[in-house]
Amino acid sequence: MNIHQNAPLTPKGREAMARSVTEGGLSKAAAARQFNTTPKTVAKWVERFRAEGVDGLQDHSSRPLSLPSQTAPATCAVVEALRRQRHTGKQIAAEVGVSPATVSRILRRLGLNRMRDLEPAEPVRRYEREHPGELIHIDIKKLGKFNRIGHRITNDRTGQSNARGIGWEFVHVCIDDASRIAFSRVMKDERKTSAVAFLKAAIAYYASLGVTIERVMTDNGSCYRSKVFAKACKKLGLKHLRTKPYTPKTNGKAERFIQTSLREWAYARAYNTSDERAAELPRWLYRYNWHRPHGGIKSQTPISKLGLTGNNLLRLHI
Repeated sequence: MNIHQNAPLTPKGREAMARSVTEGGLSKAAAARQFNTTPKTVAKWVERFRAEGVDGLQDHSSRPLSLPSQTAPATCAVVEALRRQRHTGKQIAAEVGVSPATVSRILRRLGLNRMRDLEPAEPVRRYEREHPGELIHIDIKKLGKFNRIGHRITNDRTGQSNARGIGWEFVHVCIDDASRIAFSRVMKDERKTSAVAFLKAAIAYYASLGVTIERVMTDNGSCYRSKVFAKACKKLGLKHLRTKPYTPKTNGKAERFIQTSLREWAYARAYNTSDERAAELPRWLYRYNWHRPHGGIKSQTPISKLGLTGNNLLRLHI
């Protein structure tokens, strides 16, 4: 039970009440008047306190010691066996001779109330390219523009309707599969021209780090299915991979980077305007790539995966 530990007659209050009798010399009736309860309740907690100490003042389970009407274990075993043969609840009830409600309770207790629970869990399939540049993941996140701090922070809804409808901005993100080095830029839309412009900027950024990109993975958005994007990939010498429809986990590294960027950049503090938020993005990306330990690469920083020498690191860091 989720209770306040200092509330009356919860563990702290019970201890004070029990000590008032065992150590303070109060009678059970006097303690009952002082703690606004009954002498019977006082006697119960005093007895537990004497027998078990402070640990005995915690709530005990109200489950009965025995359940004479509980379904026999043999019946439960038959229900489980029939369920594993893909029988429905009503079929099992008719065959075993119990009610469908009883079968439902047994299956829920066994964790077999849904047919899909009979199938073994699909193993988590993780992949990671060996070398930086072999594959980059690209995605887009849509964020609303604003020209004042929102009411969720200020608790002031005055004039909030005047700030609505000022538009959207689109954060294009890119992350390298092997090193987790990320690149991101706020664009005016998510159309094919913006997608191509961001792709070229991302390729140039990785090239500045000495990384040559070979493949790019995107979802099936219209900008990525366009002929313009395909032509840009061909001109840049990139193999374009697209995720399986309705399977965002295929592009999971980009999805996870978007979550991180929202938590640590976009929603990390109260920005006065969306322009101020956009101006903070390059500074946050610098910290992400150069100083932030990444859990997916054993708490190393993304830049450390490039294996740069000290001189090169100094040159790029300045």
